[in-house]
Amino acid sequence: MKILLYTLLSGMLLAASSKAADWPVWGRDASRNMVSDEKGAPAKWDIGEMNDKEVVDMKTTKNIKWVAKIGSQAYGNVTVGNGKVLVGTNNESPRDPKKKGDRGVVYCLNEKTGAYEWQLIIPKLGAGKVSDWEYIGICSSAAIVGDKAYVVTNRCESVCIDLKGMSNGNDGPFKDESKYMSEKGKPAAVVEKTDADILWVFDMRDELGIFPHNVTSSSPIVIDGVVYNATSNGVDWSHTNIPSPLSPNFIGLDAKNGKLRGEEASGASARCLHASWSSLTYGTIGGQKQIIWGASDGFCYGFDPKAKEDDEGFLIYPELWRIDCNEDSYRKDKKGGKIPYATPPGPSECIGTPVLYDNKIYVAIGQDPEHGDGVGRISCIDPTKRGDISNSGLVWKYTDIGRTISTASVADELVYIAEYAGKIHCLDAKTGKPYWVHDTLSRIWGSTLVADGKVYIGTEDGEVVIFNAGKEKKIISTMDMGAPVYSSPVFANGTLYISTQTHLYAIGKK
Repeated sequence: MKILLYTLLSGMLLAASSKAADWPVWGRDASRNMVSDEKGAPAKWDIGEMNDKEVVDMKTTKNIKWVAKIGSQAYGNVTVGNGKVLVGTNNESPRDPKKKGDRGVVYCLNEKTGAYEWQLIIPKLGAGKVSDWEYIGICSSAAIVGDKAYVVTNRCESVCIDLKGMSNGNDGPFKDESKYMSEKGKPAAVVEKTDADILWVFDMRDELGIFPHNVTSSSPIVIDGVVYNATSNGVDWSHTNIPSPLSPNFIGLDAKNGKLRGEEASGASARCLHASWSSLTYGTIGGQKQIIWGASDGFCYGFDPKAKEDDEGFLIYPELWRIDCNEDSYRKDKKGGKIPYATPPGPSECIGTPVLYDNKIYVAIGQDPEHGDGVGRISCIDPTKRGDISNSGLVWKYTDIGRTISTASVADELVYIAEYAGKIHCLDAKTGKPYWVHDTLSRIWGSTLVADGKVYIGTEDGEVVIFNAGKEKKIISTMDMGAPVYSSPVFANGTLYISTQTHLYAIGKK
């Protein structure tokens, strides 16, 4: 009874920590399903005119609440909570002239006005493209819980920050913000009121021997006082050697102090195709709490979030099930030979996040866009099964889709998912039957958003295509954003947020 009461109270407190229509984590909540229940999502706007200094003349805009200049690249997605908007970018438009140079940045903006409040600024690892690609910035979406935010940095760290920044003083046990922000061999950075207040830092490279490949990309979730995030452990520059085959692909940390509470030990690191970039999903299915992870070996896994001590004293998350999300023909040719990775007919990992909807998991496979096009698959999985459920747990599969780094949206028994080649697919959520396919004739990096009977998707050509949600294809409008859109649209508290590579637009009635 005490456990039940504690669980109910914890859920109530978590719900009370954010407004009902906030979007505090990547995918809105732990199901990671990009669907909003709000009404009034806009379908038309005008981003206005921009001068040579990349400042937008607000008098020339239509249906735009505010515009914030970010960096020169933005791959992380906006999160909204407790009156704040957090967005990851790089430092190509430095807010602080004393902190210039290539760095990862998380901006905190005022939700109502877009005013800049503070920034978390992170020096590069200095490892180059192999572990911290130049000018990429932050690829993680921050998780907002109460008066704190959790983010994965370009330095392969999990960091907890005060949502109020330094405006209310330097809180928590961490007091080394100056050292943290300082570049190696350069003068110590001066801590300003517009800098982030770091509460704790967990360095996954130092603590766990993680070797992040290219970038560190995972968006955390916080469940029952534990922060879960993937590690981005992967291959080295050769794409054949795995430097850390025994290191975990995801971990759980104490949300209060950053202490390690558990780690994955499925063996996927030793089978890694590229890197563990997918984010984690959580839910209770058939009475069993589960952490769901789309893996770097092309499998999807379910784990018990209650870590148990193994024979060597490590706290390990017990594996409940695993399913191969690749076709056999992607892994082996007709003669039984291994098909090489990063070739068009070869196998892929899971980069998009698994989505939980109506006790089923929806997840697709794909690769780094630099690898080009290739065969793909989206799978509908029954997570009540146990063990290797590659056959028994597969509800349906759809293979008339190319590689994707996108996450699906599932609403009203329909699945919407984009592939990297630019096509949007609408499928039956129960059977996988295709209803329509639309070719945007552009590359797609982001994910679909379903809001107010509409489906939104951004493209590399700088357009946002808006469809009518339903079994029949109908384009409502195509909006020009003036620059590539690599992130995913978010609709929170009556505002549609869309990031281009250089600007964040808050769209809706003023």
